[in-house]
Amino acid sequence: MLSNILFSFLCSLLAGTGSNELVHPIHISVTEINYNEKSKSLQITSRMFVDEIELGVRAQRKEPELDILEPKNGATTKQLIANYMAAHFKIKIDGKPAKVNFLGHEKEDISFVCYLEIENVKKLKTIEVFNDIITEIHDDQSNLVHITYKNPVKSVRLTRENTSEVFTFSSK
Repeated sequence: MLSNILFSFLCSLLAGTGSNELVHPIHISVTEINYNEKSKSLQITSRMFVDEIELGVRAQRKEPELDILEPKNGATTKQLIANYMAAHFKIKIDGKPAKVNFLGHEKEDISFVCYLEIENVKKLKTIEVFNDIITEIHDDQSNLVHITYKNPVKSVRLTRENTSEVFTFSSK
């Protein structure tokens, strides 16, 4: 929650620069993973700058002129983001790859907020998060990940050199 507020604050500061072209000195994404006891699912929200995800999708598709907000050739923004996220954001639960469902996205100022979910998570001992979003573009990219499963919240900063982390939870 605090990281979402911080990300929104950074976005509002950067959006207020008055420039037609976004230039920002910080390269960051923030991902919140929350366990929903009622639905037995992991609900995931990921925030990233629009221009950065566009650069990532361009590199992935080898289309240097691609406009992520108005894609051509029958592609949709949702498809482009979903495909990029599937390649660059993965989760293993108790050592087994989990199916991450891309539910959708919305644009907030200069960022995208992506919504993902992993269903049928009755309990878990470990979550391994792989997140190399934008690291192929910016060597100083930081991908902050916060996991809420029981207490306390666990967090990590993933980078180009460290793209994954295993979180261990007690069986209490």
